[in-house]
Amino acid sequence: MRIAVPIETEGNETRVAATPETVKKFIGLGATVTVQSGAGTKAGIPDSEFETAGAKIATSLADTLSGAEIVLGVRRPSADVLAQMPKGAAVIATMDPYGNEAALKSMADAGVDAFAMEFMPRITRAQVMDVLSSQANLAGYRAVIDGAGEYGRALPMMMTAAGTVPAARIFIMGVGVAGLQAIATARRLGAIVTATDVRPATKEQVESLGAKFLAVEDEEFQQAQTAGGYAKEMSKEYQAKQAALTATHIAKQDIVITTALIPGRPAPKLISADMVRSMRPGSVIVDLAVERGGNCELAKPGEVYVTDNGVKIVGHLNVPGRLAATASSLYAKNLFAFVETMIDKEKKTLAINWDDELVKATLLTRDGAIVHPNFQPKA
Repeated sequence: MRIAVPIETEGNETRVAATPETVKKFIGLGATVTVQSGAGTKAGIPDSEFETAGAKIATSLADTLSGAEIVLGVRRPSADVLAQMPKGAAVIATMDPYGNEAALKSMADAGVDAFAMEFMPRITRAQVMDVLSSQANLAGYRAVIDGAGEYGRALPMMMTAAGTVPAARIFIMGVGVAGLQAIATARRLGAIVTATDVRPATKEQVESLGAKFLAVEDEEFQQAQTAGGYAKEMSKEYQAKQAALTATHIAKQDIVITTALIPGRPAPKLISADMVRSMRPGSVIVDLAVERGGNCELAKPGEVYVTDNGVKIVGHLNVPGRLAATASSLYAKNLFAFVETMIDKEKKTLAINWDDELVKATLLTRDGAIVHPNFQPKA
């Protein structure tokens, strides 16, 4: 059983899909692990550490992928990588398939079994495999650090001989995993924190972290959560009421962090240009949804944009990758936990159970076809 870990080809990707720790565990299950030279460099893991853990280092992509039964990645494989992939290989990564149907078809045409880690069901046995949670947790932390870095003032209240420094006011929009970590981090740094979300279950979570909850709590709000725990898309009427409530609140904030995403849809617009114009010079907006179109109307992907009225809008891409070593460590553990369920421990061979609910939920392509129900032709 051979596992391959190629270099990530996307320009801003700093993470790697395996670490020396997970390499040792894979070898313990009977696998041979081949890592492409330089795959871990951006995450602070040199080839020598992979070698010490027992991995083979390949100098070329072709040698890395040769004979691989399992290919581990952070991002969906590029066309060049896919062209060298062994037919029938299980390719496991975050695939970002929505809106990328051509890439999905390419994986089917290549004859690989593609698994999307972000489709992992949120059930008890899959918690350790939940890449969305492990990476969003780090993104929420980093958003506060990035916001504080751009803000240019202290966050906690400070009482000094020269006078008192007031605490910064931080507003978190969207209270999923990233939002909750942002609240916790901002509170640890001494800020006054408020937060909002359309899901009623988040109110208690926000308040348990010492922040104040802000939302229009009408009948639609009470039913604004899917069975899987995700936010539903709200009506235009509700969005207008919520916008009116938050508009006056945002004008008083020093840092606003937006984290709102709806699976398979563009990010909802939460902060209008008028709201940005109402903020004080020196205020900061950190938009964690910028890769999906952004929650802020003026956010620019990959840029820290300063508006005419002096508001900084932070639109960093791949925020978990800004903590590459930690993000890689957690992501690699997520992958190992999933792959372990596919291995026959006695025979030390790959033995995918196609009826496993985890496999069914994450499998995108198999035997040259797109098999995931979300991407079947509409009747």
